[in-house]
Amino acid sequence: MSRLVSLLRNLRLAGGTAVEHFGDDPVVLALQISRRLRPRVLRPLLSAAAHMPGQGTLASLEAMLSGNKNRLEANLISCAQASAPAGRKLRMADLATAAGLPELAATLLAGVSPTARGRRGTAARLHWYNGDMNGAVRALDGGSARETAQQCRLAAEARVFAGWKPELAAVPGYQPHPQTVLHVLTNSLPHTQSGYAQRTHSLLKAQLDLGWDVHAVTRLGYPVQIGKLAAGDTDVINGVTYHRLLPARMPFGMDRRLQRQAEDMLALALVLRPAVLHTTTHFTNGLVTAAVADALGIPWVYEVRGQLADTWASTRSDDARSSQRYLDFKACEARVMNGASLVPTLGTAMAEEITAAGVDPAKLVLLPNAVGEYYLNEPLSPRDARRKLGLPQDPEIIGTVSSLVDYEGLDDLLRAFALLAPEHPQLTCLIAGDGSAAPGLKALAAELGINGRVLFPGRVSRENAHLYHQALDVFVVPRKDLNVTRAVTPLKPVEAMACRTPVVASSLPALRELVNDGDNGALAAPEDPSSLAASLDRLLADPSLRDRLGANGRAQVLATRTWHANAKLCLDKYDSLTVAA
Repeated sequence: MSRLVSLLRNLRLAGGTAVEHFGDDPVVLALQISRRLRPRVLRPLLSAAAHMPGQGTLASLEAMLSGNKNRLEANLISCAQASAPAGRKLRMADLATAAGLPELAATLLAGVSPTARGRRGTAARLHWYNGDMNGAVRALDGGSARETAQQCRLAAEARVFAGWKPELAAVPGYQPHPQTVLHVLTNSLPHTQSGYAQRTHSLLKAQLDLGWDVHAVTRLGYPVQIGKLAAGDTDVINGVTYHRLLPARMPFGMDRRLQRQAEDMLALALVLRPAVLHTTTHFTNGLVTAAVADALGIPWVYEVRGQLADTWASTRSDDARSSQRYLDFKACEARVMNGASLVPTLGTAMAEEITAAGVDPAKLVLLPNAVGEYYLNEPLSPRDARRKLGLPQDPEIIGTVSSLVDYEGLDDLLRAFALLAPEHPQLTCLIAGDGSAAPGLKALAAELGINGRVLFPGRVSRENAHLYHQALDVFVVPRKDLNVTRAVTPLKPVEAMACRTPVVASSLPALRELVNDGDNGALAAPEDPSSLAASLDRLLADPSLRDRLGANGRAQVLATRTWHANAKLCLDKYDSLTVAA
């Protein structure tokens, strides 16, 4: 396909996606667009909105994007109490829902007549946020053409959560190529620079190095749907081929999209002829992969990297864990895990949750987060790493390299730093990464009076990530105490340990699998800035202790957590599955 034809296809696909998002949730679309704008473009827009008179929608959106939650809440409350037009109250209710303030959204919604234009859509979005999927669908009964389309899309997703799955006809006489694997992914390098994408590529590259023919395919519409309009049909990175499924137009509804993805993936598999399929959470990947594997008569692997139902619930009230969405989500994950030939996972805490869901323990294999490439080389000293990155060289630096999301607990890191700052005048805090919590963290640093001593370099490249780990005197993992953080073992502290950087982490089951207090790091009570500050203070006061913890951490990671070892274990399991098949 020529580059011009490919670009025109991608433009049509992106345009259709934008129109659909605008109809379903214009506020979320605005947020997604804003997060993709460069700071030099976004800052003037936010500044202009901040100086607009009144407490309207644009001013409130600016408060949300700037992380000023107090001003946002004040604007929402003022609107709820005023005799504002119905349209403004509905827009503000949508803002409240998108900001994770469902009680305020409900209050604003209660002040709007049931017959007001647009009220059904706003009510449906609030129901959906709360996990009441059927309630969201019912809220759109009798609506306009746009609301009817929204209702059909929500109903399609609810069907998938209720147990729908793609159907494909069996392929008679299929003959796979030996030692060929097709990985089915949500996203990937080079378009997404997440821990998920990094882990995937590291594992695939190690499998390739061990002699297998390794391919990957990403979800239907990716990466055009995240704004990568110049994307082609394949990307080849370090010898690993990533295939893209890019239709000119996305099918309507989640069920039809998954059906189309299964059909397109089957067509790709008939060209590549894999002997095994390997996919990862969440369950929609598993539904597609199971359908293709069944059609071809080959084994498939479902790698559980997270408890995504718990990730969803972590941003909501305790009631979320009894909601329709949560319960259906957990049931879907259990069905997919039970249907897979093999279920690798990250650590023992997550393995216990998987067996509790009824999965045969014989299917489980531990495939922990690991290191390779740059992390295997002898690390630089903090001073040399800082010099290469252009960071301050004289002060001590604590911090993290992470996705900036609420459950990472980086607000607790800032509060702990504020406690340490008076006694450590040369101390700097560095928080590298990007995510939805970034504006709020910057606003909190200003509120605590430490913004001049906190560095936010933003998203860092894969090639430089190890240097940021090495630049720190202490790497901090201050995760909140939630179901998801108790079970999921993150990648970044493993990389920090490989860099001989001592780690201070929240004392949670998944993190205690990595960090042994006093041996290769230190632990602190989760969601307790005072406890975190005390653990950090102990390490800052004792350079020899930091050296010992860092050296032990690196030795242990190199001995037990490398991608080469993971890939070898994984390929051995593939061999046993294909022989059995």
